[in-house]
Amino acid sequence: MTDWKQQPWSGVYPATLCPFNDDESIDVDGLSAYIGEVAGVPGIDGVVCNGHTGEIMSLRPSERDQVTAVVRQSVDQKNEETGRNVKVVTGVSAEGSQEAIDHAKSAKDAGADAILLMPPHHWLRFGRSAETAVGFIRDVAEGSGVDIIVHQYPAWTKAGYTLAEMREMVKIPEVVMIKMGTRDMARWLFDFEQLKAAEPRVSITTCHDEFLLPTLLEGADGALIGFAGFVPELMVETVHAALDGDLARARAARETVAPLARLIYNFGEPGCGAHQRMKVARWLMGRFPSPLFRRPIRPLSDEGIEDIRNQLRAIDYPVVR
Repeated sequence: MTDWKQQPWSGVYPATLCPFNDDESIDVDGLSAYIGEVAGVPGIDGVVCNGHTGEIMSLRPSERDQVTAVVRQSVDQKNEETGRNVKVVTGVSAEGSQEAIDHAKSAKDAGADAILLMPPHHWLRFGRSAETAVGFIRDVAEGSGVDIIVHQYPAWTKAGYTLAEMREMVKIPEVVMIKMGTRDMARWLFDFEQLKAAEPRVSITTCHDEFLLPTLLEGADGALIGFAGFVPELMVETVHAALDGDLARARAARETVAPLARLIYNFGEPGCGAHQRMKVARWLMGRFPSPLFRRPIRPLSDEGIEDIRNQLRAIDYPVVR
């Protein structure tokens, strides 16, 4: 099996937040500063904007391109300073192949090295055939020529891909990674081994913030997670220790991460509530310009913010607001 360090699309990929001004316009300066901080952390291999963590569903298509362009510029500046090659990935969410192709081309023009391709969300209700699922990935690959990270949704949804479908997807030359969000731990190792056997060049990364250490130790080439956009240094330490097989070091890192994970995820899966708490927590720590989450999500109550403030203080994190 190929060592994770030899994979061009392995390692730690933070799914990043997006700051907004009071009028809900994109805070370009705040975004640039935040991305520069995250991309500058040693061990970060790429930054992912316009994911669910970055509130893609509330962004207009032109705003998604704007975010990608700002992220590209900020990452390029940091790469020039550090001599590293941090990649830029942007999310694409569309209901049809033609629209997805258009968005993928725009993302490439805005500076993305690859796209994180989400499944059409009408599948969540109506389902789809295997031919449609694989065909969608192939349509976007052939129509745009952009490298693709396949976004695997939970197995309990009608949009989640089967192992047989993913085996076909990894044969597509433009597919460079599967962001594995199956959330079926009984199948994790088997699916990983089967996909690596089918196409070793394609990275399999976990997005299981709530099962981070188990999935990394079972088998993974890295992690594409929102939590790495919250505490990137801690995530690099945790992910690298696990991938290197250093269990003691990985457990020690996880002990530091666990109280923060409970604060953000509250024993649940990543979702809008967790992403909002992430944004508020970084704002309270003085590491993010605003706690504003775009509508239709409503602001956290004063009591909710105070609870996060108290939890941060309880684990000795600096609170400046």
